[in-house]
Amino acid sequence: METSLTIAQVAQRTGLTAHTLRYYERIGLISAVSRAPGGQRRYASADMDWLAFLLRLRETGMPIQGMQAFAGLRSQGDASVGERREMLEAHLAEVQARVKALQQSMQALSTKIAHYRAIEAKGKTKRPSLSGTAPERKTSDDEHTGQSEQQQRQPALRARAGQAPGNRR
Repeated sequence: METSLTIAQVAQRTGLTAHTLRYYERIGLISAVSRAPGGQRRYASADMDWLAFLLRLRETGMPIQGMQAFAGLRSQGDASVGERREMLEAHLAEVQARVKALQQSMQALSTKIAHYRAIEAKGKTKRPSLSGTAPERKTSDDEHTGQSEQQQRQPALRARAGQAPGNRR
């Protein structure tokens, strides 16, 4: 006999609240869960596997509507395997694009940090100011880098705002 888990046990294992589990069932993300004689939900290992996949989709940024569409296709069985694969391929491409953008941002941050460390290392060989603290000021690289980063981001920012690259407000 397969071991079943209560909603409290599932909540503890998944990090979801009991309310969220009931909500997921109500909106069709989770099929109707079997019930004990007293009416309490009992989750089987197959339910746990599906929940783990839903959490993966959620973690990768898939909206609930997408998860519902996927769950609907899943309920159709093998007839929808191709559609499910295509849906996951499209979602994977979106995730990969976000990862690439994050990697580019991480590289820019790392480059800037290294630059500031170099400036600080040079500054340690200079005589400290009389007050013991250096005045806060912009370095020449801030102006140069900030301008080029802003120029690089402009097409992306306009695209998000629904503007064509040549249209400025």
